[in-house]
Amino acid sequence: MVEKLQDIAAAMVARGKGILAADESSGTIKKRFDTIGLTSTEDARRDYREMLFRAEPAMSQRISGVILYDETLRQKAADGTPLVELIRNAGAVPGIKVDMGAKPLAGYPGETVTEGLDGLRERLAEYYELGARFAKWRGVISISNDLPTKGAIHANAHALARYAALCQEAGIVPIVEPEILMDGTPGDHSIDRCYEVTDAVLKAVFAELDLARVALDGMVLKPNMVIDGKNARKASVEEVAEKTVKCLKANVPSDVAGIAFLSGGQSDEEATAHLSAMNAANDLPWPVTFSYGRALQAAALKAWGGRSENVAAGQRAFSHRAEMNGLAAIGNWKRELETAA
Repeated sequence: MVEKLQDIAAAMVARGKGILAADESSGTIKKRFDTIGLTSTEDARRDYREMLFRAEPAMSQRISGVILYDETLRQKAADGTPLVELIRNAGAVPGIKVDMGAKPLAGYPGETVTEGLDGLRERLAEYYELGARFAKWRGVISISNDLPTKGAIHANAHALARYAALCQEAGIVPIVEPEILMDGTPGDHSIDRCYEVTDAVLKAVFAELDLARVALDGMVLKPNMVIDGKNARKASVEEVAEKTVKCLKANVPSDVAGIAFLSGGQSDEEATAHLSAMNAANDLPWPVTFSYGRALQAAALKAWGGRSENVAAGQRAFSHRAEMNGLAAIGNWKRELETAA
């Protein structure tokens, strides 16, 4: 059966659902495990992700897709079931992170370009056979009074577009993720500076996607919210929502299948509140939902603590965050729901 890119993309942004980013690299998951005093072994990583992928009602009711790391895509649960099968059995779409990380951009001090295009066509063919139906590539944009430069914006936009075209050729929906770092250095930029940079980056990304002949209805955009830096937080929930929607409407064609925000260093509740405000107060031309990692997992990781007897507690914590964000994706989240759990 040939699966249409448009159908896969639509499933990824289904109403009231969003995407779990569980694609932490080995280095990143180690840092997360360090916070609970757990050694990062292959089995520990498997056990943690299995806990999430078996969590109900989160997986069947609120999670539309899961971004995986290469190791996880190939792993089996403790009972021998491939983790990809757990995701599919819950009704979610398995996906895969395919970039090789941000590396220093030659000639541009303090800026990066994401690598991983070499051999990507062959890797995508293998990932398709392993069950992945969407992919993710993250372009990282540093922000300050002087950054980003036009050169860094162009380099990352061009790489995102080449990646997206290769994905669609392989029958895989690309998540296009240009991230302006809220929590980068120095992290003291205003929300207006973030708007200015996000506007420039989205213009460049969609110009390159057009040149690369990427079908917009077969891709999902994963942008940052328009928000002030981590060391300059002043903007209200309403201002973040208003300026983010304004920037998106100015730059994102209505043909795009959907938008799934990254949380980008926001707290769990902040990420949820901002998403809900956008959906509650606006008539949007595309589905707007979440693609969160830490903002979905932090509470679950803490509740689990690496102990088998705490699996149910970890799953409850994950299901709660998934429920809150599912409500936010339809504009129905209220702060009192957080304390009622």
